[in-house]
Amino acid sequence: MGMHPIQSGVLDPKVIEFISIAVDASCTHLHASGTQRHIRKALELGATPEQITAVLQLVSVLGIHTMSLGGPLLLEELERVRDQ
Repeated sequence: MGMHPIQSGVLDPKVIEFISIAVDASCTHLHASGTQRHIRKALELGATPEQITAVLQLVSVLGIHTMSLGGPLLLEELERVRDQ
């Protein structure tokens, strides 16, 4: 399924590399060698360091959601423990 956009030419190859960087660098995946491979390929395709940084900044927001979910749950459980 992931090969169709690449083989069909629907997406620009650089865009595909940006998406691959985002997936591999995300806090739910953290695949360092894949991230490095896709950064290298994106640079070869003419991506700028600023564009790659923007992709990394966008995907870093995923980590914030961990705290927005877990923080309130922690407070809720602490309150429950105190009430016992």
